[in-house]
Amino acid sequence: MPFERWRHVVPLRWRSLLRRTRVERDLDDEIRYHVETETERLIAAGIDPAAARRAVLQRLGGVEAVKERCRDARGVAFVETVAADVRYAVRTLWRSPAYATVAVLTLALGIGANAAVFSLADGIMMAPLPYADPGGLVAVTATYPGGAFEAMRREVRTLTAAAYAEGRTFTLTGDGEAVRVSGTLVSAELLPMLGVKPLLGRWLQPGEDAAPRDRYVILSHALWKARYGEDPHAIGRSIDLDGVRREILAVMPHGFQFPSTATQVWVPLGLDPRDTPRYWAGDFMPIVGRLAGGATREQAREEIHAFQTRVPALFPWKMPADWNNALAVVPLRDAIVGGVRSRLVVFLAAVAIVLLVACANVANLGLSRAFAREREMAIRAAIGATPRRVARQLLTESAVLAVLGAVSGLAVGAVVLAMLKQWLPADTPRLAQVHLNGRAVLVCAVLAIVTGCAVGLAPALYALRLRLRTALESGGRSGSGGASGPVRRVLTIGQVACAVVLVIAAGLLVRSLWRLSRVDAGFTPGGLVTARVSPPESLCADADRCLTFYRLLDARLAEAGELRGAAFVNTLPLTGAIAKRSLEIQGYTVPSGQTAPLVSMNVITPAYFRVMEIGLEAGRAFTAADAAGSAPVVVVSSSTARKYWSGESPIGRHLRFAGEQTWREIVGVAADVRAHDLTMDEPGWIAGTIYVPHAPNGTLEDGRLPPAMTVVARTPIEPARLAAMLRGITDRADVVVDDARTMGEIVAQRIAAPAATASLLASIAVLAVTIGCVGVYGVLSFLVSRRFRDFGIRLALGAQPVHVFWAVMKEAAALCLGGVVIGIAGAAALTRWMSSELYGVSPTDPVTYVSVSLAVAIVTLAASCIPTRRALGADPLVVLREQ
Repeated sequence: MPFERWRHVVPLRWRSLLRRTRVERDLDDEIRYHVETETERLIAAGIDPAAARRAVLQRLGGVEAVKERCRDARGVAFVETVAADVRYAVRTLWRSPAYATVAVLTLALGIGANAAVFSLADGIMMAPLPYADPGGLVAVTATYPGGAFEAMRREVRTLTAAAYAEGRTFTLTGDGEAVRVSGTLVSAELLPMLGVKPLLGRWLQPGEDAAPRDRYVILSHALWKARYGEDPHAIGRSIDLDGVRREILAVMPHGFQFPSTATQVWVPLGLDPRDTPRYWAGDFMPIVGRLAGGATREQAREEIHAFQTRVPALFPWKMPADWNNALAVVPLRDAIVGGVRSRLVVFLAAVAIVLLVACANVANLGLSRAFAREREMAIRAAIGATPRRVARQLLTESAVLAVLGAVSGLAVGAVVLAMLKQWLPADTPRLAQVHLNGRAVLVCAVLAIVTGCAVGLAPALYALRLRLRTALESGGRSGSGGASGPVRRVLTIGQVACAVVLVIAAGLLVRSLWRLSRVDAGFTPGGLVTARVSPPESLCADADRCLTFYRLLDARLAEAGELRGAAFVNTLPLTGAIAKRSLEIQGYTVPSGQTAPLVSMNVITPAYFRVMEIGLEAGRAFTAADAAGSAPVVVVSSSTARKYWSGESPIGRHLRFAGEQTWREIVGVAADVRAHDLTMDEPGWIAGTIYVPHAPNGTLEDGRLPPAMTVVARTPIEPARLAAMLRGITDRADVVVDDARTMGEIVAQRIAAPAATASLLASIAVLAVTIGCVGVYGVLSFLVSRRFRDFGIRLALGAQPVHVFWAVMKEAAALCLGGVVIGIAGAAALTRWMSSELYGVSPTDPVTYVSVSLAVAIVTLAASCIPTRRALGADPLVVLREQ
């Protein structure tokens, strides 16, 4: 559409922009007319034509300066100048593809890494929880059994309290093949408090989390889809969970997760005051809540502290004096992501350092480019461009690079984020919600502005200090760039220092991971294959039937030629499962203010110690007679023996579990096993480890044998083959065999988080070192190019090549040494924040510091070899001829 149709609606100054070519042509015509007219007038006055034209031009003060004043008068000078600068910057960068590619790629890596890690941190730590009014949701940093929780929800008014117990597994039967599902016990308030309405059905109503009104189950969307094919008529059907008939009350919407992605069913707590042991000594559950209208977290904390002073008196036994003394009320989001917060902060700091290294590198490249363009900038200054104008042009070029880097960084960030989501452990909180969102785009835009200013500042300041006459006379080969030398060195030293900080941090994590992976777990994981066997609850409600089932299974496995040994255990090491019992020790007096020791109880078959290759430090292992129930016996762990019978042999001593009348004799002391975690034998609230035989008198706290047991077999066969063998032996449709895996896989899973952290930080550190080495190479190349004539003359006068070699390497060594020293100091100050991520390694580990410093120094000096070879290749004849 012709422009004239818009002349009445487009402002005058913007009309000039739209008609820029015509306006500029008119301006050229006007200036040319003025110059010609004034020249003719002077010629008519008798002045020589050449002198007349020169006088007119001198009086104007430069054609370009006149044009600038005319543009200012039109009111669009700034916009036109910026547009011209951008076009000129694009043309200039297009003519230097190598420089532009390296600069854009460097910035894209730095900005992309920051966008990816920011998106990760934003999705996990900063994004609001996907629940109604998430700001009002809190968590109490204390755990309570069912009885204490019921007292809390009756008495506390500043928040609506809810409780849950995660990590339960159930055998689901009815409406198809029996399967094992992961579940969470919940109070009736939990789902309504979160405000996420079921896709189908309804929430639990008050009172439906207590016996006998608790026969309900809520399904996850994934289980509903897999089990019922998204059939809406599944609501109201009955299924069996561990032999208990329950009605399907609701189906939660797709994507709902609480407390973790593992939960497939939500089951009412089943609170029953008549069942005293379970009501007061069952699961000690986390408490979450929603603040009442107008209440604050501080008010809630004060009220719960007051409640805590009253609740110990409600227990049917004495509670420790310091129980839950350190409780606090924190935002629910902080409670969910607290375990990964320090890790994410480390990642954010690491990628920020990488961006600093990238900016320093591109700034160094820009200085080299500005030095090479001295003559161009001098000519522009000679025809009327001010130093500020030239500096602005260089800043514009840097801004164009930064914008291109940010746009490319978004693509890099999307790829890096996808890799991070695959790299990090699947149980990382809120990982599924992480994506590259609008805030990440905003971060890229901000980083583009910041990096554009950062990388363009040094070249722009250099242009402001440019000496015109020297630059014109030298043709860009003078030492006029010497003023940039200190800046180059500072930027390069900063790059090396940042790289050293990152490599030291990565080295500490790698050493920590190395030590963690070589921890003696107390058993030999190699060659161990495991699988879980879950018969129906009704089978193990009868101890004789349960024992018969497992003895038959054990006997059939012993006959299998593919197995070198097999045994059963109720809680497999390193899986996080704990069966706990309170213990009474003969002759041991419980200290004042404390309760009876709470121990981890492992129910095992006689071959367990042999198959797991757990050593016995004293006494004996269990025998077939023990498994038959001839006498109640136990084996204690080494640390338990030291704790309660220090300096004495526990063999022949006696103990019994709470609620038992018969004392059990200690017949053996087993070596400690890292049962809970590779960093510890057992959690702090567990006071020992006890082994009992799988026998009529080897029971859990409810008086029954554990229904689900795990097979551990020393065999070369695959886990799937073992699972198939077990299914063939049982030959029962209601027995579930699942979770088949090797013990090596279980160990690897326990170090997955530190391994991912170390690998990611090591990758970031390698990137920083690579960029830093490119920076060192660029600076030395620049210094060699400036001193090429000097080297040639020195060689012509008889200097040995080795002298030239050391002249260059001294520069490299000085840069390297300065960066390493500053980097070590920075690492010593910063890595102390990583102490929670380290195992067996100090944040100031001297081995790591020394080895990393040497490694970075070697790599940096290696990057200096190419410029050094160029210096040695200086031909004296060519250099002298140029002079």
